[in-house]
Amino acid sequence: MARRPLPRILSSGGVSITRGREIARTAADSATDVLHPLITVVRGLRLLAVSGRRKWVATPKERRGSKLLLGAACVLVVALVPYGPILALVTVMGAAAWKGRERTPVRTGPDDAETARLRSLYEALVPYFSTPEDPDPLFAHGGDWTKAFDGYAFDADARLTRLRISYPAYFTDGEPAARSRIEQLLHTKSGRGREYHFGWDEEANRLVMTVLDALPTTIAAQRFVTAPGETVLGFTDPDAVSRTVPVRDGDMTVDASPVVWRTGVRSTEPHLLAVGQPGGGTTTLVRSIALQALRDGDVIVVDGSGTGEHGALAGRGGVLAVESGLGGALATLEWAAHETERRLIAANRARQSGHPVPDDIRRPLWILLDRPCALGHLAAADGRPDPLDLLRIPLRHGRAAQVTVVLAEQFDALDTLTETVTTHTRARAVLGPASREQIEAVLGLEPHTTPPPEVPAGRGYVRLGAGPVLRLQVPATPDPYDDATSDAHRQAVLDLLPDRHPPMEAAPARELSDEGPATEQVPVAVEAAARPGAAGPEETMVAEARPSEPLAQPAGAES
Repeated sequence: MARRPLPRILSSGGVSITRGREIARTAADSATDVLHPLITVVRGLRLLAVSGRRKWVATPKERRGSKLLLGAACVLVVALVPYGPILALVTVMGAAAWKGRERTPVRTGPDDAETARLRSLYEALVPYFSTPEDPDPLFAHGGDWTKAFDGYAFDADARLTRLRISYPAYFTDGEPAARSRIEQLLHTKSGRGREYHFGWDEEANRLVMTVLDALPTTIAAQRFVTAPGETVLGFTDPDAVSRTVPVRDGDMTVDASPVVWRTGVRSTEPHLLAVGQPGGGTTTLVRSIALQALRDGDVIVVDGSGTGEHGALAGRGGVLAVESGLGGALATLEWAAHETERRLIAANRARQSGHPVPDDIRRPLWILLDRPCALGHLAAADGRPDPLDLLRIPLRHGRAAQVTVVLAEQFDALDTLTETVTTHTRARAVLGPASREQIEAVLGLEPHTTPPPEVPAGRGYVRLGAGPVLRLQVPATPDPYDDATSDAHRQAVLDLLPDRHPPMEAAPARELSDEGPATEQVPVAVEAAARPGAAGPEETMVAEARPSEPLAQPAGAES
């Protein structure tokens, strides 16, 4: 049967049809643009009608009559008011236009990239949260991840910022090793370079992982709003403590969450040990504590590093001594031990006689040691006592005598600390980069956050006694005499320093002829303090620090 040819209009009119379609599409788009307000109003009227119908259906039958009466009254009032119908029409059209406007659709679930990330994380947790004996495992290869992840949030880069995980009840969440493995896996899979907080709820079998914001590093040294006996070590997360203090952050005044360390006779952790890497900020912490202690106390500084980081404190009011040499450090610490004994004896006698404790006993005395183990090596080579051995009495009885010891050391010298130091320093701080094992060795407990690989100076963790491990950022308190210090930070530290002592007359000097040839003249007070068998190092110390006050009597002397 012969094939009939196509009509001419279909075989040769392809160009005309295509042109006609383009014209029709253009006309439709133009009509849509012209009629867009009308379309919006119509859509709004439809939505208003649907909403009104839902409310009418939800109204109880016994209340519909009153609503009809109220509506009729409104219509009557609108009809009687001049220009009432026109105003009512304009109002309805405006409400319909607002109701029918185009809205950006709200995303109710994760997109493809976020879903792939959640599924990958679910598959990685299967070996840790499942066992072959479980008949209905919550975690299984190829399982439904929505049952295990019941809450999540992402940032603009599709990286997790919060995740809530439900895990089986048989998981050993009470073992630190098992929890550490899960935290390390989540840290690795969720992205490095950030700090994560892990909140374990053992009762509900839930784990909440949250990305923490960086602690502010722009808060400089200043006078903090604290009570007597309180020292601000630094600042932490807002939800970690229940207290805030107003601080100056640049040109603004903000409320920050401080880590407050309480000292005195009622303190449960009267002494502090700070450990860190070189450049971690332990010296900054010691300097910050010294500036706060000088408000109502006396300070003794022993700088074992010998770099002069605490030179700005020398000669200031309330600073009894700043020593960096072995002889001066030994004499200073020996005087501090005798002073502690004297305070204990004087306080005991005052209580027995029914008199108040003298003011000089109530005035706090702070012993600040920065890297004292370096002096311990020099003392061992010279056959002299270790400076840390002289801290036995201030550490054991300092709380009752208003004596506080702050010791800052580096990780490589932890094994040289004496047992007395490690036993009585219940307030601990770790500053600078450190692993979880190093943090646990110092604080006695692992932090609930992942330590970041790079941290600014003064950033670390703190634990007061048996409390939780908190993140810590020490206020910026640099050496004001350092050329690398900014003008704002230098001025902030100088404003907190007390005035210097009035100039003192130079002590008489003599030649050390009995100890060999001497090339320079040494003051008598310095010579007596440096001589190992010299008597009364405490008198020498007080004479140098407070020439106008009576000498402190050694232990056992009559008052």
